[in-house]
Amino acid sequence: MENTPAIRFENITKAFGTKVVANKNVTMDIASGEIVALLGENGSGKTTLMNMLSGIYRQDEGEIYINGEEVQITSPKDAYDLGIGMIHQHFKLVDVFTSIENIALGLDKKTTGANKEIADKVQEICDKYGFDVDPKKKVYNMTVSEKQTLEIVKTLYRGANILILDEPTAVLTPQETEKLFAVIRNMKADGKTIIIITHKLNEVLEISDHVAILRKGEYIGTVPTSEATVQSLTDMMVGEKVELDIERPEIQDKKLRLSVNHLGCKDKYGVTILDDMSFDAYGGEILGIAGISGSGQKQLLESIAGLQPTEQGSSILYIDPETNTPTEIIGKSVLQIKKMGIALAFVPEDRLGMGLVGSMDMTDNMMLRSYRKGHNIFTDRKTPRDLAFKVKDELEVATPGISTPVRKLSGGNVQKVLVGREIATEPTVMMAAYAVRGLDINTSYTIYRLLNEQKKKGVAVIYVGEDLDVLLALCDRIAVLCGGKLNGIVDGRTATKEEVGMMMTHLHENGQKEQEVQD
Repeated sequence: MENTPAIRFENITKAFGTKVVANKNVTMDIASGEIVALLGENGSGKTTLMNMLSGIYRQDEGEIYINGEEVQITSPKDAYDLGIGMIHQHFKLVDVFTSIENIALGLDKKTTGANKEIADKVQEICDKYGFDVDPKKKVYNMTVSEKQTLEIVKTLYRGANILILDEPTAVLTPQETEKLFAVIRNMKADGKTIIIITHKLNEVLEISDHVAILRKGEYIGTVPTSEATVQSLTDMMVGEKVELDIERPEIQDKKLRLSVNHLGCKDKYGVTILDDMSFDAYGGEILGIAGISGSGQKQLLESIAGLQPTEQGSSILYIDPETNTPTEIIGKSVLQIKKMGIALAFVPEDRLGMGLVGSMDMTDNMMLRSYRKGHNIFTDRKTPRDLAFKVKDELEVATPGISTPVRKLSGGNVQKVLVGREIATEPTVMMAAYAVRGLDINTSYTIYRLLNEQKKKGVAVIYVGEDLDVLLALCDRIAVLCGGKLNGIVDGRTATKEEVGMMMTHLHENGQKEQEVQD
């Protein structure tokens, strides 16, 4: 039938254990040949619903219909056989294999060795939709954009007519995002049905035809994108009016806190990751760090925190807020930096690896910052317990209780615990890497508010982000990294997204400390 939806979910329910209901009686249609954005706060059940469609999970109750026919999807193979493919946020590729070898994985043994046949079909797909894939290139040599392209081509090669993209633009530059959107529009023109899970509402309004909203596991409704705004979508997701302006208070008392000079570091294979990087960070401002994935952001913050070995000649001076005395922290361990009285907070990219211990509860994770303060054989548990209650209440952490292991919390609540703990140390320098990655808009604005509160207190905030719209709205200055080098520092109030995106991908000859702007 002409009006038969490509996908119909009917009374879909999925629970994990007895307490967590990820989806509850979800009934919704997704039209054929459209681009549909799936929105919702963290924990609203978006990814769970799509995991059932792609065969990773099996629903407890309800039916799934594809093109009007009820189907049983019990594995990813069933999904592929039905023409459904999912491109996950964390790519499922083998690093040491080439593009063609990755595409061939899992195919019929008779065709696995037929690399020329596969390459010819891949080229046909690339020509049809506007992809660019090097069939002989190893995955470990690819950019994030190239890996994502390979994942999409791999899915199309297997005959997918329904594609699910989970946070497809999370680590792409504006230019790469535009290129991806052009390809998505080409796929739509060819009759493909595309579902995008994302938190970037401006991109939702640009690329989608309809927007479907989930809230707390339940389907709220689907609206035409032409009738939607960022505000209306946010209100539907949250269920109440939300203030969406990112505050950027004026710098009141700008004082030098960190001076990074000629910073360099290499990985374990001797490859240069940071190359002669120099910049200053000031108290009372937010310094943003922009760059495509793998440009040295992680190593930069870890070098400052005492977690990354650096090259000879590197210098990081910490300027004491009381005496204005500079202290060299290169070569000092995390513990040595702490014993020197340097109040440095670090919210790492890896929340449940480097930041928190997933099997521990909130109290024990708070205690990780304070257990050395005891002067006898008994560890003080009252102080971290009080702090756990304070973080839970003030940041509205959704948890059954502070004794619940943090790995059982949603991503947004895990991040609140981590940020709350670091802020409680009353730092003079605070570093945050991808603090809102994968978080819904409501939780993201909570994080922005917390960073601005630190700025108002005179803290030097260094914020590594991937959403250029947010960086330009939140940060006073933005340091742009390109290939491990500092490509210049721009004013967050006057720079454009296109300018920063170009700097992320094209290295200037003299992109160094001299290019800093004057506030």
